[in-house]
Amino acid sequence: MTTEDRAKTGWYKPDWHRFAGPAVILLAAFVAVAPQFIRGNSCGHDFNIHLVSWFDCLNAWRHGILYPHWTPSANYGAGEPRFVFYPPLTWMLGAALGAVFPWAFAPIAFTFLCLAATGLATRALALEAFNDGAATLAGCVSIFSGYALFTAYERTAFPELTGGFWLPLLLLFALRNRNASARLLRRAFDGSTVPLALVLVGAWLSNAPLGVIASYLLAAVALLAALLYKSWAPALRATLAAALGLSAIYLLPAALERRWVDIHQATDDPGSQFENNWLFARHASPALALHDVVLRQASIIAVTMIAVALASLVVSWLRGTFSTMKSSVSRYWFVPLATIPIAVLILLLPISGPVWRFFPEMSFLQFPWRWLEAVEAPMAIVFAAAVWPAGRRARIAILAACAAAFLAATALAATQFFQFCYPEDTVASSLAAYRSGAGFEGMSEYEPPGADDSQIATGLPDACLVSDPSTVLGKPDPDDPDSNPAWSADQPGCQATFAYAGNGQPNPEHLRMRAADSQPGYVVLRLLSFPAWTVQVNGRLLTGERFTALPKRADGLIAIPVPRGYVDIAVDWITTPDVTASRWLSALSVLLLTGLLFVERRPIRARLK
Repeated sequence: MTTEDRAKTGWYKPDWHRFAGPAVILLAAFVAVAPQFIRGNSCGHDFNIHLVSWFDCLNAWRHGILYPHWTPSANYGAGEPRFVFYPPLTWMLGAALGAVFPWAFAPIAFTFLCLAATGLATRALALEAFNDGAATLAGCVSIFSGYALFTAYERTAFPELTGGFWLPLLLLFALRNRNASARLLRRAFDGSTVPLALVLVGAWLSNAPLGVIASYLLAAVALLAALLYKSWAPALRATLAAALGLSAIYLLPAALERRWVDIHQATDDPGSQFENNWLFARHASPALALHDVVLRQASIIAVTMIAVALASLVVSWLRGTFSTMKSSVSRYWFVPLATIPIAVLILLLPISGPVWRFFPEMSFLQFPWRWLEAVEAPMAIVFAAAVWPAGRRARIAILAACAAAFLAATALAATQFFQFCYPEDTVASSLAAYRSGAGFEGMSEYEPPGADDSQIATGLPDACLVSDPSTVLGKPDPDDPDSNPAWSADQPGCQATFAYAGNGQPNPEHLRMRAADSQPGYVVLRLLSFPAWTVQVNGRLLTGERFTALPKRADGLIAIPVPRGYVDIAVDWITTPDVTASRWLSALSVLLLTGLLFVERRPIRARLK
C-alpha cells in the first residue's frame, strides 16, 4: 500500500498531524496572554519581587557568578540572601529571558512559556488514556482553568505557574504501568523512574511550596496506585525517585542556613497563616480587607474547579468514557485523578487543620488554595473525557463552545484579575531605579535574627564611618511612619563616607574598599549581615566566630572596627560547608541517575526490537 493509499483509508496520518495538537496548545497559550501583549504586563502581587530578582541574577552572571546567592538590590542596596532560599530555576529563566528580550517583554514571555508548558504537560498525561483530540482539549482546558489565569494575572506568581507543568508530568510517570504482568523490579523500573526523579527535582528547584505539594502528591498517588495495581512497583519507583531527586544543591543549604535568618516571618503574618485562608474565610481586621478580597476570588475559583471536576466525573461515568480508554493503560488509571479534587477540597476546609499542623513543612504553603495547582490537570482531563463526543458534528459544536468559554475566561482575566502598574512599578521605572543603585524593599524573612530591615535607611552610602557601632542612620518620615528612614549627607552620624572600588555596579559577592580614616571607629557597610560573608581589614580575616562577634546593629548592617589611617576592606562570599556537601550529594545523585537511566533503557530497547 502506498503512502497516498494509506492516507486515503485513514490508516496513515501525515507527519504534520503529530504537530497539530501541540500547535493548538501554543495558540491557546498565546490567546491566554493576549491581553498582556495589548495592555502590557500585569503588575500582580509578586511581580516586583520576581522582576528585581531577574535583574540581580543577570547582573551576577555578567560578573561571572553562574549560581549567585546574594541579591544586592534588596533592602535599598543592603541586599539579602534571597537566592540561598528561593529556588533557582525561575529567577534564572527570568534573567535569561531578560538577556534575550527587552525587559518589558520578559514577564509576558515567561507567562506564555509557563501556560504553554502547562497545556503540553496535561496533554501528555491525557494521551496515556485518550486520543489526540480529547488530550489536546484537556491541555487547552488546563491553560484556561481559573487558577492558572488567577496566578498569571492577579498574583503574577511566576514560580507557582510552573506547577501546571511539573505536576501533570509527576502524575504521568508515577501512574505508568507499562509491564503489568512483569516481576516487581521490571515493573517498577520501566523507564519512568529517572524522569520522575527529574520532575521532582524540577518542582523543588522552581518553587519551595510547589516542592512540598509535589512530594506529598507523589507519596499519596504512589500508595494509591500500589493498592489499585496490587503491586509495590509504584511505591518502589516513587521512593527511589524521591531519594535521587532531593535537589540537594538548593534544598540542603536552604534547610540548614535558614537558622541564620527569620524565615518564620514568611508564615507569622496573619495573612500568610493557613488558619486564615480556609475556603471563604472572612476576618474582622481592616488590615486583612484586601486579603479577604483575594481569598474570596481564590475560593470561587476553587469551588468552580472542583465542581467541574466532580460533575465531569459523574458524566464520564454515566457515558462509560473510562471503559473506552486505551488498552495500554490500567482500568484504575483514572482513580487517582478522580481522588485529587476531593482530597484538595478537604485540604481547603478547617477540618484538615491537623494535617496542616503536624505534617512537615505544610505550614510553609501558607495558602491552602495553592493545592489547586494539583487540580488543574485532573479537572481538565476528566472534563475533556466527559464532553468529547464520537461524531464529527458534535465535536465541532463542543469545540466551538469550549473556544467561546476560553475567550470568556481570557476576558475575565483581563478585566477582573489584571493589575495595572503604578508609575513607580512599571518595568521601565523598576529598571531605572535598579540602575541608579537606589535599591528596593527587602523581604523580612531573610533579615538576620533580632534585626529589623524596616530600620535600614534609604539613600545610604556604601560605607559610613561612625564612632559608635549602634549609631542610627537616617531619619523617619513623619508623613509616612511605616516607611524606612531616609539618610542624606547633611544628617549627623556619618563622620566620613566611602564607596566600593570599581565603576558601575560592583561584583555583588566580592566587594573592595580603600579609605583613609582620620580617627579609629567603625565602618558601617551598606550590607546586610550573613555568616557566609568573610571580611578582611588590612589583611586581617574576620570569619566564623570573629565575624559573628562583630557589633550587632538594630538594622542588621555589618559594622567593622577599623584603626586610624589607611584601611583596606575586602568582603567576599564564601562557599559554606553546607554548599560543599550539597554539591557532593548532587554529583552523587547525577551519577546514580545516570546509572539507573542505562538500567531502565535496556528493557525499553528489548520491547522495541
